[in-house]
Amino acid sequence: MKITGLKTFVANVSRTNFVFVKLYTDEGIDGVGEATLEWKTLAVTAALEELERRLVGRDPFRSDALVEQLHRDSYWRTGAVFRTALGAVEAAMLDIKGKALGVPVFELLGGKYRDRVACYANHWFFGARTPEDYHVAATRGVAMGYRALKWDPFEASDLEMDRTQRNRTVAIVEAVRDAVGPDIELMLDVHGRLNVPTAIAMCKALARFDLTWIEEPTPPESIEALAEVRANSPVPIASGERWYEPTRFLEALSKKAVDVLQPDVSHAGGLAETKRIAHLAHLHLIPVAPHNPVGPVMNAMTLHTAVAIPNFSVFETVSVDVPWRKELVKETLVFEDGHLLAPTAPGLGVELNEEACARFPYAPHDVPLFDGSINLSGVATGAVVMNTTQL
Repeated sequence: MKITGLKTFVANVSRTNFVFVKLYTDEGIDGVGEATLEWKTLAVTAALEELERRLVGRDPFRSDALVEQLHRDSYWRTGAVFRTALGAVEAAMLDIKGKALGVPVFELLGGKYRDRVACYANHWFFGARTPEDYHVAATRGVAMGYRALKWDPFEASDLEMDRTQRNRTVAIVEAVRDAVGPDIELMLDVHGRLNVPTAIAMCKALARFDLTWIEEPTPPESIEALAEVRANSPVPIASGERWYEPTRFLEALSKKAVDVLQPDVSHAGGLAETKRIAHLAHLHLIPVAPHNPVGPVMNAMTLHTAVAIPNFSVFETVSVDVPWRKELVKETLVFEDGHLLAPTAPGLGVELNEEACARFPYAPHDVPLFDGSINLSGVATGAVVMNTTQL
């Protein structure tokens, strides 16, 4: 079997653009991957297109060897754009191989450790601004069947928070805990926006709400800063979505910077690379909760990885999204009792609708973190609930 071509597909989903890739073969079996890199759509699309000439004529069954060669020969061997493109291409090769052999991709990763994965909801809060809004939204999130919720209540914070901002954040978290009761897991995402003393102060102020973790409290560049926060925080610390090289994860583990590791299957360079990172974490007895807030193909990539690693913790899902998300791919997900069941279809178990992608062409989007609009995404308008039934 030989790869005969590569094609990218971009679909606007109001908050960002999903980036999908398809590899075609001379035996009529194609494979799909996802390279969504929020707010870097054109860059990652160009990186994918540059990989085509290196892939045509190659055997997709040799995915590890091809990924290693592409990594070596890129010269610029790191960075979010290249490694995200590489992760999507690897996923497409594994999809082809799984289809050809008639097995789910997790079987190619060594087989499954579990039949289902516990989920937490992201995106349940869109449109919420006040504590009262969050109280109502959290009640809806639990009504969807989720036993864990994550969100960013830190508004437009940039390194520091004044007393008024801190009090608003505390009030929002208090409203959510009051809405869902003591048995629901709550995770907070800071998106790396605080300095060390502010992060430590907020961790201490929020500890009384029995949080599962506070995610990425400081910018991703300094693992030493994150380690200092963790050493002084009464709340567990999670991070990893904006680290790309395996050595960064090893550094974080060695410096005891995290309680929960969060590699992104695409940004870290693929499913196989993420499994290796998970095993590094397993040596340190650190759980892994993969970063997974984007599109449906990435969801499948992450789900197969979560099934196949020993130290998986909890699975991030997009609980509310634009109504046309379901048009972009054909997928079969079974969500029950707050869990997603392990896939059963050959390959990744998703098929791309190329025509649907064309109906939602690329549109530029700005990063919403520092203008206070993170919880006011266009997704709130006409949004649909995801994952509450078989999709």
